Amino acid sequence: MKTLTLGHSGIEVSALCLGILPFGTKVDEPTSFAILDAYFEAGGRFIDTANNYSMWHAGGVGIESETVLGKWMQARGNRSQLIIATKVGFNRADTGPSLTAATIAAEFTGSLRRLRADYVDLYYAHADIRQDPLEETLAAFDKLVKTGQVRAIGCSNYLAWRIERSRQISRAHGWAEYCSVQQRFTYLRPQPGAAFGAQRSGNDDLLDYCRANPDMRMLAYSPLLAGAYTRTDKPLPRQYAGADSDRRLAALATVAAEIGATPNQVIYAWLLDSQPSIIPLTAPTSLAQLEENLKSLAVSLTPEQMERLTTAGNP
Repeated sequence: MKTLTLGHSGIEVSALCLGILPFGTKVDEPTSFAILDAYFEAGGRFIDTANNYSMWHAGGVGIESETVLGKWMQARGNRSQLIIATKVGFNRADTGPSLTAATIAAEFTGSLRRLRADYVDLYYAHADIRQDPLEETLAAFDKLVKTGQVRAIGCSNYLAWRIERSRQISRAHGWAEYCSVQQRFTYLRPQPGAAFGAQRSGNDDLLDYCRANPDMRMLAYSPLLAGAYTRTDKPLPRQYAGADSDRRLAALATVAAEIGATPNQVIYAWLLDSQPSIIPLTAPTSLAQLEENLKSLAVSLTPEQMERLTTAGNP
């Protein structure tokens, strides 16, 4: 599988990151193992989880995803071949949102235990918890990097100016810097002013920041809007409804028909071919979905098709 560099970290990661948020809850353990095996066999090595996945699914408390991944890695003996990302910040119901030094230390210990590992490749601040000083959070992350327990750090659900402020603080102290940002992002554009609760949607400001700072890699979560592009039983989230989306959906359908690909595959290819190149998180709940998504890596869009897709809906 094609790889891309994870910002200034120098770590090479798979162009399609496997997000395993529903593993152990919505997706049972045998199916989770089968999807992980198929992804690995396809050359995939970049896996994304968190310390609270997924406490909102029926029966979940937030330790299930890391636990399943840890059991699979131990069973396959392949930890050293993988790039594992996990997160802290939103946390579970018994902890609450926090990025204090004490919370980071305790949650990281728990993540390692569940992952059955002694290090994490990429550790994210899962949210910008404004009541906790950036200096405290970054110092705690730096400590983990300097002890060798974390290889690189990233952030998620941060505004561009908060990323830059964080990086300036790190530089001033000689601490580890964020090398990546994982944001809600898809082909459709949210309506102006649309809100997603605690989640942050990628916007032109963030794209411009990453374009101007190639040492910061952007990753996109929820790129397929939970199936809304292709499933009639999954309406578009209200934040995306409108004339702009109608025009972009028309362009997406046209390009997909031209190249004989599914809309989902075109979206992944569009993300990877964009400037800056954006790594999609794929979160399949079945082997069939994973197979479709992996085929997107063979999709080739012409410059003219990229232009049509990117500018669709523009004034």
